[in-house]
Amino acid sequence: MIDWFVNLNPVIQAFIGSLFMWSLTIAGAGSIIILKDVSRRFLNGMLGFAAGVMIAASFWSLLAPAIELTRQNKTLPVWFPASVGFVLGCLFLWSIDNLLPHLHPGYPLDDAEGKKTSWERSVLLVLAITLHNIPEGLAVGVAFGAAGAGLKSATLASAVALTIGMGIQNFPEGLAVSAPLRREGYSCSKCFYYGQLSGIVEPIACIFGAFAVLLIRPLLPYALAFAAGAMIYVVIEELIPESQMEKETHSATLGAVIGFVLMMILDLGL
Repeated sequence: MIDWFVNLNPVIQAFIGSLFMWSLTIAGAGSIIILKDVSRRFLNGMLGFAAGVMIAASFWSLLAPAIELTRQNKTLPVWFPASVGFVLGCLFLWSIDNLLPHLHPGYPLDDAEGKKTSWERSVLLVLAITLHNIPEGLAVGVAFGAAGAGLKSATLASAVALTIGMGIQNFPEGLAVSAPLRREGYSCSKCFYYGQLSGIVEPIACIFGAFAVLLIRPLLPYALAFAAGAMIYVVIEELIPESQMEKETHSATLGAVIGFVLMMILDLGL
């Protein structure tokens, strides 16, 4: 691994990682300029891919280290921090999901979730993808913070692998905003703008996650599981239902398998 990066403060490492993830959101949103239009089948496959990556990352990069940390400390039942953190992560996303107005791609405006608002459809679509990016940013930040704490079960290589995996699945998320807007008649520049805007929350969540872990080290197993729970909530509540809207669901299933295997290879390989 590059020496200059290894020697950086974990918060700075997390920030650089979040910029990488955001850049792939930008690339995904910008691809609408070249593609012009994207079929629903292709988009379903991309959403399934994102779901597969997030499921694999939740276990290999977050839950497994949380369980191993608890096993090393031997002060609590091995299942306790992981279970508590996971449930709290789900409850956190559930709360935001019910408070933040948002609309998932492919749904009519009347099906917007969260608090009722008169905001434009484009804004609500951006907020839907922003929900996905909060746990992703937290997960990467927590991973870098854990590596910075010097724990054997949470390495810098693992944090980098998680960053790469989250970044790769950010590409279809950027496209998931820009493609529906393009079909509704928005200009390419506006589609690109709204698509990349959805990723801006990642650097904020990433820095917060890294800083919080370094500040309160005993909470690390809970923080890792919290990020995992938040991501699994997004997968079950948002990504899988969106990818299964069409009658032909094989593309979404295949995408999920590919995403899971790729993230597993990245984590174990690095």
